[in-house]
Order: sequence, then structure tokens, then C-alpha cells
Amino acid sequence: MTTTPPVTGPPWWHRIPGWHRIVALLRRRESAYLAVGAINTLVGLLAFAGFERLLGDTIGYLGALVLAYAVGIAVGFTLHRRFVFKVRGGVWLDLVRFVGVQLGALTVNAALLPAFVELAHLPVLPAQVLALAITVVASYFAHLYFSFRRPAGAPAREQDPGSGQGLAGGDDDR
Repeated sequence: MTTTPPVTGPPWWHRIPGWHRIVALLRRRESAYLAVGAINTLVGLLAFAGFERLLGDTIGYLGALVLAYAVGIAVGFTLHRRFVFKVRGGVWLDLVRFVGVQLGALTVNAALLPAFVELAHLPVLPAQVLALAITVVASYFAHLYFSFRRPAGAPAREQDPGSGQGLAGGDDDR
């Protein structure tokens, strides 16, 4: 007998045609990464725009970028760990690795942003959107294979294609 795991959510979900497929899609790691990434990118862009507007004359757009990355690291680490890679234990190691990946992304972003602003003459905010788009894909793989990586023998949380051995998502803290 095959049983389907119960899907919890608001009662109105059941009225949406194909809601099971939507929930299944959102449970995939790649979809969760895109959703969390979209939230984190929005938070980071809002922080960047706010810092650039409030402090841009004092610290410049690169200073605003650094402050926005600090906000993004705090939000992103929490959301990625909990909702995308679903890991437990090793918080400090995960955090150090996550910050390392984010510093690499910041370095790439800090190189691209002035190139887009100074050389391509794009306005600062659209230039930042373009720079972020380039760093997002590389960051996914860096977080998957480095930030939240677990030993190859770690037990899987769920048996699904997104929970490959040795990759992030091997165990859960719920």
C-alpha cells in the first residue's frame, strides 16, 4: 500500500488546482533555493538601496554593498540552513563556510558593480541587480558542495533526488 505523506498548509490550498504539484515543486531543493534566494535578494537589494540612499555620500556604493551583504548573510544563512539545505549540527562550521562563500560572492560582486557603473555607465541599482544575477548561480553550488556539506555517511532526511549522499540536506533538526 502506497501512502502519500500529509501536506499541511492553509485550508484554501486544497481549492487550488494542482496544489499537490505546487507543494512538490516547492519541496525540491532547487525551487527552495530560488524562493529563499528571491527573498534574500529582495532583502539585500532593499538594504543596498537604503544604505546607498542614506549613507551613499559618506561611504559610497561599495560601502553600501558591504553593509547590505552583512544583512544578507544574516538573513540568508538562517533561511538557507533551515529551508533549503535542511541541516542540523555544526552551526559554527556552517556559518564560517557560509560567510566564506558570501565573501567570495562579495568579491565578485564588488568587481562587477564598479565595472557596470563606471565602464558600462549603468545606474547603481540596475548594475547591482545585474551583478547579483551573475553571482547567484555560483553561490548555489558553493553552498551545496561546501557551506552545508555533510559527510558521505550522514543519514538522509528524506529519500528524494535532492538529498544525495554527502551533500547538504543529510539530516534535519526538526
